[in-house]
Amino acid sequence: MATTFSTLGVSQELTSVLSSYGITEPTPVQHKAIPLVLNGADVIVQAQTGTGKTLAFALPILERIDTTKNHTQALILTPTRELAIQITTELNKLAKTVGANILAAYGGQDVESQIRKLRNSWPHIVIATPGRLLDHLRRETIRLGKIRMLVLDEADQMLHMGFLPDVETIVSSMPRQHRQTMLFSATMPAQIRKLGAEYMNGPTDVNITPEKVTVDKIRQVAIETTDRRKEDTLVELIGKYQPYLAVVFCRTKVRAKKLNEALQERGISSDELHGDLSQAKREQVMKRFRQARLQVLIATDVAARGLDVEGVSHVFNYDVPQDPETYVHRIGRTGRAGNEGMAVTLVSSHDIGAVANIQKTLGVKIELRQDSDVARGAVPVRVKPDRQGAKAEQERNSRSRGGAKAGGGRSGSRGAAGGRGDARGGSRSSAGSAPAGKRGSGSASASPWGDAPAGGGRGGSRSSAGSAPRGGSRGSSGSAPRGGSSRGDRSNNGGGRRGR
Repeated sequence: MATTFSTLGVSQELTSVLSSYGITEPTPVQHKAIPLVLNGADVIVQAQTGTGKTLAFALPILERIDTTKNHTQALILTPTRELAIQITTELNKLAKTVGANILAAYGGQDVESQIRKLRNSWPHIVIATPGRLLDHLRRETIRLGKIRMLVLDEADQMLHMGFLPDVETIVSSMPRQHRQTMLFSATMPAQIRKLGAEYMNGPTDVNITPEKVTVDKIRQVAIETTDRRKEDTLVELIGKYQPYLAVVFCRTKVRAKKLNEALQERGISSDELHGDLSQAKREQVMKRFRQARLQVLIATDVAARGLDVEGVSHVFNYDVPQDPETYVHRIGRTGRAGNEGMAVTLVSSHDIGAVANIQKTLGVKIELRQDSDVARGAVPVRVKPDRQGAKAEQERNSRSRGGAKAGGGRSGSRGAAGGRGDARGGSRSSAGSAPAGKRGSGSASASPWGDAPAGGGRGGSRSSAGSAPRGGSRGSSGSAPRGGSSRGDRSNNGGGRRGR
């Protein structure tokens, strides 16, 4: 019998809200931590970023909050403003169900405005960064004398950022008796262990073993670029590699949203997958992606957990993962069921160390290339030998015809010159195609080196460069990335969108 949130002790009301966001099965850290926290135990949880830690402490806190009492009962300390915002967003989705009031306190906010709000309503749960919380404690606008639950999230990051003295000041100001303390950390340096021993009551250790994924069939490349150039570099790579289906990983929901908007503006058929989506929207996005009506799915780590879609030929790490385990989880979306895959990581100067750590820890070789190599075409798009002759022949025919259309009817085929054809009834291949109207007998996955996938699009076979979701088509030698319209055609000479 599969484990559900209900079997872990989460109420039906909260379980229903989780289901509405597409969250139905607990992650390993949630499975192990939630029952312990619900029972009031102190826990030290070692788990990587992107494993669902937030819900592992948020759900039990919401279950145990007494909303009839008008004082702060839970404090969640985080190292960064971004993480505080993220946790607040997740809690706000659930807090209305139990009637809990939430306050987020971090740098960059209007303190006076926040103080006025505090006079009108007392928060049951406070999510804060150490510096801003100390400011409130000095002003006596937040009181921690009746705290029952304390979470130290990403404790190792607070150590690395120099917040540990502030954290100790805050924790020591709270009563230890009857206080439950939960410490979450990706790593366990000696100072963090010491912190746990000093301020916790007989904590239970929860250690989540990282997921193991074979990467033998995944070619791994790192492109050295800059934060400013990342978007352009990604677009150039999508245009060059022409993935059948691609997953792009971003560090946060905000970055995923912004990147999706940018890619759509450039004509690329993309959509986003993250925790802010409703269940209906999530299902709609995944249905379109599985049907190859989307070419690019932009996702956060938590939202993509368990993502298993046939035919993902490429994974792009828009943001470098913070640890090797997350890297393996991400690139494991491709190279499945014996198919080849490709993982491309965009690396800025401050990411070099993280990439080196990934290589050392996993014992893998990641090819490092310069951003300028992409522009010069040095990043290879390999074509199998048996397709080279056909490709060259089509290019010669294209030039001799002056770029004439290869076929115009509903059953026409589309050559390298970019003839119109029709995706729903015709075939589109530079070296042969599946019968009209059939997807093909093989897997929908494509080789990352530019070979045609075993099966075509919605009604035919795809060219060697990739495929056009939603009825568009692509020429065999690639196209300008701006031409990725869901309904336009693309020639091998590039070009923008062409409506039908």
